[in-house]
Amino acid sequence: MRRNNLQGEHVDCQEKKGNGVPTDLTELKLFVDDDLYKAFQRCVWIQINETGRSQQEIMREVVHDFLVKHGC
Repeated sequence: MRRNNLQGEHVDCQEKKGNGVPTDLTELKLFVDDDLYKAFQRCVWIQINETGRSQQEIMREVVHDFLVKHGC
């Protein structure tokens, strides 16, 4: 497993999906206010428990929605 460091080095992270196929992931580090961090963690936890989806799936959706919203 590889991860990004503060210098922006690309790092691979392996996740196994339901079909057992690993997916290449890259860590994205964000700096936010403490209250936003806590709210995000709480929201992700709720989504995991209500939907059964993984943390990685929810994070992918958050980034995707952000990019679509801003036309990126």
